[in-house]
Amino acid sequence: GDIVLLAKPVTLTEGDRVTLTTDVPVATDGTSKPEKLLYAVSLPPVHGQIEHINYPGVPISSYSQLDVVAQKVSGVHDNNHGASKEALR
Repeated sequence: GDIVLLAKPVTLTEGDRVTLTTDVPVATDGTSKPEKLLYAVSLPPVHGQIEHINYPGVPISSYSQLDVVAQKVSGVHDNNHGASKEALR
């Protein structure tokens, strides 16, 4: 089926950690199993990373809708003083 993805940009400031919620990435593929949707990080943040809260400090390249619903995915700014803001898209 068709895949629909709605994503609001999230802005991180120096040293921030933001937990992704269903308000940020919301996707549907027309099936009755949204928990099986997987997101791939195609453009990682320049000054930070996306990480699973169970493995802080380790960047991830994908995560599931179930991880988002459980609030287990965070965007983290790397505290680089030259880059006060980073947008996750």
